[in-house]
Amino acid sequence: MSDSAIEFLQDWIHENVHVPPPPIKLEREAEILARECKEEAADAGVPIEDIEEEVGDLKDLLVAKLEDAAEDEARQLNCHGQKISTLAAGQKRAI
Repeated sequence: MSDSAIEFLQDWIHENVHVPPPPIKLEREAEILARECKEEAADAGVPIEDIEEEVGDLKDLLVAKLEDAAEDEARQLNCHGQKISTLAAGQKRAI
């Protein structure tokens, strides 16, 4: 894969792959994102073949990236929730 194809895909994923609002249907979201990525790659002059030569099926990659994003968000929410619970418990004791 050319450096421009790698750079395009990395930038595109960073800008466009986020956890969709519930109900989360990763397969459907990945199909939409793959179509958008292919269109934008074509507009940018980046052959989709170059991208898929390196990463395989684009939709499969995007499903994995969406799963990663969902896991990251869940960890952040869990961590944030633990901090709030700890703070609330500390405040109750102080009162």
